[in-house]
Amino acid sequence: MLQASGLLRPEAAQPGPPFPDADLMHVLDLLPADERARLEEIRAVLQRDVRPLTPAFWNREEFPFDLLPRLAELGLGRLQTDGSSRLFTGLAYAEVARADVSLSALVGIHNELVLGMISELGSEEQKLRWLPGLESFTSLGAFALTEPEHGSDIAGGLATSATRDGDGWVLRGAKRWIGAGTIADFALVWARDTADGAIKAFIVETDRPGFTATKIENKIGLRIMQNADIVLDEVRVPDANLLPGATAFCQANDLLRDSRAWVGWQAAGIQLAAFDIARAYSLERFQFGKPLAGFQLIQQQLSEILGNAQASLSLMVGVARIQEAGRLEMVQSAMAKATTTRLARSSVALGRSVLGGNGITTDFEMAKLFGDAEVLYTYEGTYEINSLIVARAVTGKSAFV
Repeated sequence: MLQASGLLRPEAAQPGPPFPDADLMHVLDLLPADERARLEEIRAVLQRDVRPLTPAFWNREEFPFDLLPRLAELGLGRLQTDGSSRLFTGLAYAEVARADVSLSALVGIHNELVLGMISELGSEEQKLRWLPGLESFTSLGAFALTEPEHGSDIAGGLATSATRDGDGWVLRGAKRWIGAGTIADFALVWARDTADGAIKAFIVETDRPGFTATKIENKIGLRIMQNADIVLDEVRVPDANLLPGATAFCQANDLLRDSRAWVGWQAAGIQLAAFDIARAYSLERFQFGKPLAGFQLIQQQLSEILGNAQASLSLMVGVARIQEAGRLEMVQSAMAKATTTRLARSSVALGRSVLGGNGITTDFEMAKLFGDAEVLYTYEGTYEINSLIVARAVTGKSAFV
């Protein structure tokens, strides 16, 4: 990919380094043989068949629907229901992010917040109707919690309402930043019951009268992910669309706890991508008669990117261990999300520096990562909010609620 630019010397190809996959901490060795083989297949397919196609879609802010069957073949549509270990699932998320962060957002939200929500909180009828299509990526869902005026304070400020009307419900309100909102078959809408004030969740098919989704344009990152503004104007749904297990915000909070941990895997994956791109570029790009990889300052930057990535991976391995034991709490998820995304921001900045002027064009991919890292730093709880969650847990003093 780099040589196609005409700026790099084909004869600059170097012998393979002793750590071709940058797994200095031997994380893959923690997986059983079958999961390791599966992960290596996922990596190979994503790097060969998916990653090269994504910059063009990213530039156009378009979603690559033709890639969904390929993702389904790799089992990425059913990570939450196929019995995979937490470590394998996390590393799979990282590998998707290594290929493209927008697609990793789709895969993660799909598994953690849509498939997982229906599997854990849905009725048997809802599971039978939706899970097969979700697992094969022939159906897509959206998780609709955040609102135009309520992001970090959504727990107490949620304004979308649900009013019982005969044998159904009427939903009124608006949602913002809803991933896949314009392409989903349904949205999982969180709303406040006007009768008792409880927060409940509903499956809202996107073709119902009164439901509109408008794409949010001109983002600097996650440009492949189709985020949407959603308006619910007297949308009527039957009682069967109420998720029986979603009767209070605590259920949403449990889902958010796991999804914050998932973002940590994304942050690890984007750093591996930054290292992949920076290392390949530095080995092939010649200046002053030798490859950039031979300069001390470039080596220092590569080392720092890799160190950040390995620190993030090691932290996430610990999170997976706690998850597997059923002991994950919001404080660990918040710490992992805040720390790994902070490191990711630093890593992509270093990577952009390694590429010099070529680092500001998506032709060389690093600029794409540069924009995507900003989104990771902010969504699923801002860096600041997650930091305060950690500090509250270790001091017993709340600085925000």
